[in-house]
Amino acid sequence: MMNKLYIGNLSPAVTADDLRQLFGDRKLPLAGQVLLKSGYAFVDYPDQNWAIRAIETLSGKVELHGKIMEVDYSVSKKLRSRKIQIRNIPPHLQWEVLDGLLAQYGTVENVEQVNTDTETAVVNVTYATREEAKTAIEKLSGHQFENYSFKISYIPDEEVSSPPPPQRAQRGDHSSREQGHAPGGSSQARQIDFPLRMLVPTQFVGAIIGKEGLTIKNITKQTQSRVDIHRKENSGAAEKPVTIHATPEGTSEACRMILEIMQKEADETKLAEEIPLKILAHNGLVGRLIGKEGRNLKKIEHETGTKITISSLQDLSIYNPERTITVKGTVEACANAETEIMKKLREAFESDMLAVNTHSGYFSSLYPPHQFSPFPHHHSYPEQEIVNLFIPTQAVGAIIGKKGAHIKQLARFAGASIKIAPAEGPDVSERMVIITGPPEAQFKAQGRIFGKLKEENFFNPKEEVKLEAHIRVPSSTAGRVIGKGGKTVNELQNLTSAEVIVPRDQTPDENEEVIVRIIGHFFASQTAQRKIREIVQQVKQQEQKYPQGVASQRSK
Repeated sequence: MMNKLYIGNLSPAVTADDLRQLFGDRKLPLAGQVLLKSGYAFVDYPDQNWAIRAIETLSGKVELHGKIMEVDYSVSKKLRSRKIQIRNIPPHLQWEVLDGLLAQYGTVENVEQVNTDTETAVVNVTYATREEAKTAIEKLSGHQFENYSFKISYIPDEEVSSPPPPQRAQRGDHSSREQGHAPGGSSQARQIDFPLRMLVPTQFVGAIIGKEGLTIKNITKQTQSRVDIHRKENSGAAEKPVTIHATPEGTSEACRMILEIMQKEADETKLAEEIPLKILAHNGLVGRLIGKEGRNLKKIEHETGTKITISSLQDLSIYNPERTITVKGTVEACANAETEIMKKLREAFESDMLAVNTHSGYFSSLYPPHQFSPFPHHHSYPEQEIVNLFIPTQAVGAIIGKKGAHIKQLARFAGASIKIAPAEGPDVSERMVIITGPPEAQFKAQGRIFGKLKEENFFNPKEEVKLEAHIRVPSSTAGRVIGKGGKTVNELQNLTSAEVIVPRDQTPDENEEVIVRIIGHFFASQTAQRKIREIVQQVKQQEQKYPQGVASQRSK
């Protein structure tokens, strides 16, 4: 997407050539057209980093023909909605401090750090509503923090010009965009984002990025893709994950270019062997890639001249449900195999997404009963769920990561919205993590959080990580969760080994819901969550089928 900049407060004597020369003198060359009007102008930058650099370098600092220029994003009133950009953030500002500051003005749906070469930090923020974004701009513009003054702009919100999304649920105001899907339109009509995730040897990461990022910029430009190299993930590991978002054709072309770069680098450093392609795929999709008796895989091997192996089920853990597909062959052969492998994985994923839209047990299809799952039955589950998970206050930094890197990577991996609520006081021992997403995303996000706390030694190495989770259920179903004389909740606790607390005297919230507290290790908590949601689903189905009967049963 182009980043259109507005240049204001220009003298009538200014020409397009004047602007070109001024930008060029400051090493901000303009590749496109300069659209000059009376007293102002517009220019385009294809890269957000260059746009930020131009704003930071020129706005309010440069005089042209006797007038100080103003430079900012050009965002039409129609596109001024929920998205803003905050610049000049102190580089040492802790992420949770910024998060708490932003949360004062509304519900923050997403915070994304922009990687720039400026000394200060830059973030793009998406609020839940247009009004909240407007308030944030008014309140935070010029906000002083340790001698740094925040600079804030609207940035285009493309979703504003899209067809209106389906009516949002009242609770939490969470919409389909958190799952990465464009609002509006049928599931068949919209392009499902299914990225390629691959592993590359750490020694080749520098070559893929290139000097000043030129190589990776060239890849993204040629293939119209977004390529994320997770350099900070698995510090010290021999391989780093790379995620490519694009059309199927763009994904394959980007993958081919990366393979060529790695092979060239290997040849130049006298590494004789061919560099294999390693694709990461969710375990729930791999069975359909392999096919009955391995037929699909054998066919791809035969047609592409490659050797394909898949990591063992034993390598899976509750924190890592991905398997590694290793493809060996020439660069050309591996690239051809990637096209066919991703085609099969994409088909499986789209099939599962279709199942979500028709409410037919998507979660069970991703976690078949005898592979990986503590959930032995196929049932329908709601598409979006909200779970509040409580973690030790001192663990917040580890979950967020440096400049928010870990929490963003976790949200991408899980396909969930993950937010840390502001602290309720200065001396609280726990902080609430709000996780929003479908059941599979909940499993992945919560699993990674449990795992991170274990890895970072926030719990004794000999003890299991036990956390408290809160889920909301309709107050009308709380009695069914408890059961007659507490029978159901006692059976639930015996089955799952989790402690389940349903307060009897709890006042329902505005949505007529009450909180169920679940305390236990990861699998115990997950099983309890699923069982409780299963009970709720059964009650809802009965209410739809026998509305009078269920009501009379409750009143007895």
